[in-house]
Amino acid sequence: MKTSEIRSRFIDFFAKHDHVDVPSASLLYNDPTLLFVNAGMVPFKPYFLGDEPAPYARAVSAQKCVRTLDIDEVGKTTRHGTFFQMLGNFSFGDYFKEGAIRFAWDLVTGKEQDGGLGFDPEKVWVTALYGDQETIDLWLKVGIPRERIQERGLKDNYWHMGVPGPGGPCSEIYIDRGPEFGADGGPEADEDRFLEIWNLVFQQEELSAVRAKDDFDVLRPLPHKNIDTGAGLERIALLKQGVANMYEIDEVYPVIAKAAELSGRRYGDDPTDDVRFRVVADHVRSSLMLMTDGVTPGNEARGYVLRRLLRRVIRAMRLLGVNDPVLLELLPVSRDLMRVSYPDIDANWPRVAEAAEAEEKSFRRTLQSGTVMFDTAVDAAKGEHATTLSGDKAFQLHDTYGFPIDLTMEMAAEQGLTVDRAQFDALMKEQKERARADAKAKKGGAASLEAYRELREAGEVPFLGYTDLDVNTTVRGIVADGAAVDRALDGTTVEIVLRETPFYAESGGQDADRGVIVGDGFNLNVIDVQRPVPGLVVHRVEVLGELPLGATVDARVDAAARHGASQAHTATHIVHAALRELVGPTATQAGSYNKPGYMRFDFSATHGLSEALKAEIEGRSNEAIAANYAVSAQEMPLEEAKALGAMAMFGEKYPPLVRMVELAGPWSRELCGGTHVGTTAEIGMLNLLSESSIGSGVRRVEALVAGDAFSKFAAERALVTALTDTLRVQPDQVVGRVERLIGQLKDAEKQIAKLNAEKLLAGSAQLVQQAVDVNGVRYLGVATPGVGGGELRTLAMDLRDRLGSEPAVVALVGGADKPAALVATNAAARDLGLKAGQLISLASAALGGKGGGKDDLAQGGGTDASAAPQAIAAVRSALETRG
Repeated sequence: MKTSEIRSRFIDFFAKHDHVDVPSASLLYNDPTLLFVNAGMVPFKPYFLGDEPAPYARAVSAQKCVRTLDIDEVGKTTRHGTFFQMLGNFSFGDYFKEGAIRFAWDLVTGKEQDGGLGFDPEKVWVTALYGDQETIDLWLKVGIPRERIQERGLKDNYWHMGVPGPGGPCSEIYIDRGPEFGADGGPEADEDRFLEIWNLVFQQEELSAVRAKDDFDVLRPLPHKNIDTGAGLERIALLKQGVANMYEIDEVYPVIAKAAELSGRRYGDDPTDDVRFRVVADHVRSSLMLMTDGVTPGNEARGYVLRRLLRRVIRAMRLLGVNDPVLLELLPVSRDLMRVSYPDIDANWPRVAEAAEAEEKSFRRTLQSGTVMFDTAVDAAKGEHATTLSGDKAFQLHDTYGFPIDLTMEMAAEQGLTVDRAQFDALMKEQKERARADAKAKKGGAASLEAYRELREAGEVPFLGYTDLDVNTTVRGIVADGAAVDRALDGTTVEIVLRETPFYAESGGQDADRGVIVGDGFNLNVIDVQRPVPGLVVHRVEVLGELPLGATVDARVDAAARHGASQAHTATHIVHAALRELVGPTATQAGSYNKPGYMRFDFSATHGLSEALKAEIEGRSNEAIAANYAVSAQEMPLEEAKALGAMAMFGEKYPPLVRMVELAGPWSRELCGGTHVGTTAEIGMLNLLSESSIGSGVRRVEALVAGDAFSKFAAERALVTALTDTLRVQPDQVVGRVERLIGQLKDAEKQIAKLNAEKLLAGSAQLVQQAVDVNGVRYLGVATPGVGGGELRTLAMDLRDRLGSEPAVVALVGGADKPAALVATNAAARDLGLKAGQLISLASAALGGKGGGKDDLAQGGGTDASAAPQAIAAVRSALETRG
């Protein structure tokens, strides 16, 4: 039974029992406590927590998940993977234990020809929380004998989210794989033989404090009991397909086969190689799914996880003997396997392939850079007659260059060295503990939403601002310092909730509206508008007078500011469409921000835009503005909007009914709740200010719109006028004239540098007299401002030769526009282990830069010319402390 068929059977079974089929959320779900969706229940958290009323009583989903805590263990065990798919059925105050158990039993043991999964009822074992007799009785009722029902403690059979919120006992379903997989005796005896496939969670309590998995405080029973289940699709697949582990199922194993083909090695021949094959299979699929959902390789958060996965693939293939590029050989295999269940992979493939290719090229360059550091560490170890490379060096290679430990160990073995793995592991553990502590602090730092939830339970706040900027309404709630109050006093800043509102709450990159709310005896200045929980609009206001709860008010949006924000927001859609038209469909949105007069737009790209392309994008955007396209918005079902090609933001959660904003038909269709102008001509004009990188694989364009754009153009025109007057040329001659002046200036600077160098060379004999003995080495460190390039190199070599055959080191710091440094060593100094390439790194670091080169001559530079004395002193300090 194929994995995709198991997925369909699960969804079809529950759909027939009145469950709404909820599509998988993006892996980049908008939850500040999570990097990625890590469980099937995550998209339903607002309903379990009571932040939002559930739009359905029953639901079923097949949710994409990624867990990253045990990346280093992937491939070593056969039960864990980075990416996996969680099947689940959910009840929100509808059926409870009996329904969940009956559904699960009927699906697990139902005959295949009837749509069931066809497991032998005699092979099914279950667990329950100690003392949960109700659950035990219900399993007995469906036909499981008591000896195949095991009771376990809180660590195994009680579920919560790790923070205050819903919790409850759970019951797990296991399948006996047979004696060849381990000892008899149920899950308590062996969880490799008895493989868990499904966990039924009976949410019935609200927890007030959570200290550990089995240490928490129960505040009260939940007002509505809920069901939350999770069945591992990959685990069910390995059982139904009769394979040994999840890496050998139909959606994963072909990647192993391709890796074996590329490497010329066979899966199953060598346990060490098998781990590498499994790492490749897991990480290729995980990377594909992450990139499909909009993640690009980077150095922070989600991007760093993806980068690590991709680099572990490259490393594993290298250890399997493949040094050629591999990602675009392996990823298409996974694409063809996963597209059956996730058709959006095809639409995003060009961007995925581009990002993967760029990352592989980057890592290959990184390997070259890291190898220099590795070689230096090896030389130092051998110089001390050591047989072990220190763990801190291995950790530095890992942390700075992304070198996996086993790659370092392999390279060290080639040099006849071992690695202090214990020290490396200790440093890694410290880093992980710091990361966990930071994550825990972040997780527990969220402000209480209790006051907002209570206000939300009273009903949704309708947003009338698409059509009305002045609304007569009443004050439904007042929140001060996180608590509901019945009045706000003069001079205070509070949050208020209105019965309905014309004020736009910050979202979708658009700034919140500003304005005033006035009533009898008070005036409220609106300084911010947010949606702390979906459906609830909260206005942060400064109070003048005294505001009572229930007061009648007139809510007035600042019309000019709203129009400015609408102009900028519509311009953002135009720039997005222009980028996709001129750069290509891979230029998908990665973020945006707009306010009156200004917009910025982040998009996926591995390369910057040329000046010509930036001008073309600006021109195309202004063409669209001048074309006076009608800007229309209409509500429709989410799937219908997607079918029309509407662009959606990765990670955003969209309701079943969405708002699609359209400009010029299919040219620009986006899901958007923001405010917009009626026609594009209302924007006036757009001035593209800049384009830059804000992280690996993500670029940003910034632009001014409307009056701000005109003012910028006017200022630039005034600047050109001033230049034409000063240079006495026509406007079209300014660039040529400035270029000639710059050329003349550079020629003059070169001539001055040459003269300075000649002057210094002429005085070399006197400079040599400044050399001092430092720990048995003649050291000459000189600042030579204005001298750079070849002249600095010639001077250093001349001074080194003049210092004779005794150990000698010369360090010069010069440069014109930016500081430049050069270090030269003679043969006698190099015999003492003094290498110019290592010494220049110290000097360059003092200058705020980097350097490198050979043992006899090396050069570098930096940004801080005033640090020349420190750079010279840094080289001297190295000589003083040499062993």
